[in-house]
Amino acid sequence: MSEKTSTTGKTLADLPVGEKATIIRILPESRGRKKFADVGLVPGSELLLESKAPFGGLLRVRVMGSSMTIHQDDAADILLG
Repeated sequence: MSEKTSTTGKTLADLPVGEKATIIRILPESRGRKKFADVGLVPGSELLLESKAPFGGLLRVRVMGSSMTIHQDDAADILLG
């Protein structure tokens, strides 16, 4: 379990494939914060983790009817409820 996970709860990087969750918070130090907002990844949005790359790296996420890929490091900055 990552340090972020143990102190703040479940992150998008921890979500199992096929599960839905709601974004609670995006960490302020996240390098992708503005990019996330541009594509609808904001607190209150529901998302579905569609798949994970076999050797880590990228996650495919569906939010607001669109699929996108997010790097695992960036996904660790998205806190879920």
